[in-house]
Amino acid sequence: MAASPARPIGLLLRKLCVPRRALSTSSRFLEAAVPATKPDTETAVEDAQLKQVSQAPNRADVWSRSQKPRSTAMTGPRFEQTDFDLQPQPLSAMEMIHKQPVRWTHERVVACEGGGGPAGHPRIFINTDKPEISVCNYCGLPFAHEHHRKHLESLAETSYPLS
Repeated sequence: MAASPARPIGLLLRKLCVPRRALSTSSRFLEAAVPATKPDTETAVEDAQLKQVSQAPNRADVWSRSQKPRSTAMTGPRFEQTDFDLQPQPLSAMEMIHKQPVRWTHERVVACEGGGGPAGHPRIFINTDKPEISVCNYCGLPFAHEHHRKHLESLAETSYPLS
């Protein structure tokens, strides 16, 4: 089998190529001058970092074992803005869903679609036979059978409001 005539030409061209970074400039020439910091701004930043930061406005603790507390979440990487008052603090969805009242039903099986349409979730069927509050696995809406209302109202505390 004869060797390809293009192969030696390709090897020769690779040897003659100029390195790609030969004409690159240093990034130090493009850096802007950093103004001197005043002691007033340094103490303000230190005070902001020492202040206790809650996880969410309506939640004090973390809700997952793998989640870091908000006060230690931004310690490793560098951020341009570390003042937590300026960072977004969305409400905890778990606390908000636990404020939803129980939906009482006379049916043994309830269908939940999460509001339906594109913003909803797949339809699931929830069994309400047991004397407990049954929760949708997708959106967390609580359902209970009307037959078990007296038992649920007699409990000292429930995770959802019964009214």
